[in-house]
Amino acid sequence: MTRLLASVTNLDEAEVGLGLGADIIDLKDPSRGALGRLPVGIIRSIVRQVAGRRPVSSTVGDLPADPDLLGRAVEAVGDTGVDYVKVGLFSTGNLEDFLLAMSRLAPRHALIAVLFADCAPPLERLERFAGAGIKGIMLDTADKTGGSLLTHLSLARLERFVNRARSLSLLSGLAGSLGLGDIPLLLPLGPDYLGFRGALCRGAERTLRLDPNRFGAVRRAVRIPSHQIPGAHTESRGTTA
Repeated sequence: MTRLLASVTNLDEAEVGLGLGADIIDLKDPSRGALGRLPVGIIRSIVRQVAGRRPVSSTVGDLPADPDLLGRAVEAVGDTGVDYVKVGLFSTGNLEDFLLAMSRLAPRHALIAVLFADCAPPLERLERFAGAGIKGIMLDTADKTGGSLLTHLSLARLERFVNRARSLSLLSGLAGSLGLGDIPLLLPLGPDYLGFRGALCRGAERTLRLDPNRFGAVRRAVRIPSHQIPGAHTESRGTTA
């Protein structure tokens, strides 16, 4: 079953997300980049407020793949009590340093690697990420003005990504300026999560506040039973929390 990841920016939005049915509360500051990080104090406060009602993930910021820098950032965010720490790989030229950092950190933290569809993501090397001990991979977009995930990657390639992640026992997530109309295209692929920010906000603007009407429309679309989705796969899938 595909679940809804909703990115929120503060305590009030976290509570709104919980009330409107988000399956995972994702913490980020959209004004500070693709994976802009909230202050550690705010992350900790939101984790306390959510109090286990849903899993919480948080980004560590738009950082270069320096093992020491990533290590400090992951430790700072992971120590707040979040369930998942999201770390972005912005350049495949930094893959080895990134994987080294992940392998050092994975024994202590549940890591989600974020790959960017508009930055030549190394989708043919997913086994390297699994070997580093991470929990999952999310596809996103780095440039929020350059089109959505589907602008950069075909449905066929996304399906191969989801299937390969599943075969490696990795959680899979699809995000990147997704809109309401993308949901019926992506649900049949069977990702563990679809991630949203802008589509949930006033005027579809990711730096504005959540809009309950937009949020509700996305939530209802993600909850469409699999037998009602055109082209949906019929094989059974495990669910994830």
